[in-house]
Amino acid sequence: MNEKARERACTERDSWVWRALGDPSRRRMLDLLRRRSRTTGSLAAEFDFTRFAVMKHLKILERAGLVVVERRGRERVNHLNPVPIQEIYRRWIRPFEALPADRLLRIRAAVEKSRERQESER
Repeated sequence: MNEKARERACTERDSWVWRALGDPSRRRMLDLLRRRSRTTGSLAAEFDFTRFAVMKHLKILERAGLVVVERRGRERVNHLNPVPIQEIYRRWIRPFEALPADRLLRIRAAVEKSRERQESER
């Protein structure tokens, strides 16, 4: 696979991860799976919507690579796969933890404090 194809695949995968994480119900499913792996029925019992809706959400999480499904007879056991979240962290969060970001936060705090002082003097 050449560099452009690898980059395109990475971008597509990231898009699915962001889409999956954009829904609060799916984030709650991931929180539940973080504690322990669960069957689809066990997950469905935690939500006010239908089992079919839970399955649709799980399909999106699976497509994003955030959930890995293990079939045990008629049951589907859903496991959290934290790797895509770690990749997002490395690409989008870690670089902003660097010193320049910290300096920007301190500048913003100083500006906000200055504004508060000016407003209180009025």
